[in-house]
Amino acid sequence: MAKINKTDQQWREQLTEEQYYVTRQKGTERPFTGELLDETRAGKYICVCCSADLFFSDQKFESHCGWPSFDECKEGSISYLEDHSHGMHRIEIVCSDCHAHLGHVFDDGPTKTGKRYCVNSLSMTFVPL
Repeated sequence: MAKINKTDQQWREQLTEEQYYVTRQKGTERPFTGELLDETRAGKYICVCCSADLFFSDQKFESHCGWPSFDECKEGSISYLEDHSHGMHRIEIVCSDCHAHLGHVFDDGPTKTGKRYCVNSLSMTFVPL
């Protein structure tokens, strides 16, 4: 159960149409279009829905997949769900606090963790440090 529960109407009033589509309807932004893809400053990435800390800049890496990628998340910030949509088996990642859809995690990362958290820019806000 999410720690933050809002009605569908409350989410629609808070978010842009695109943010709502990605975070509340499990949508995906087009690859290589997200404003956070090329972000390289020191900072943190927070949930666009509830402002929970999700990732930090030192966890980000260039994966060339078209979406911001991280090799780990802030401990306890992400919940993992089985996803069998589109004829595939994937692990969906959602914010632990509000269950906003963030993207998916894969076991093909190039760093020591072996993980690639592939995240929609529309589901996050960047906060420079």
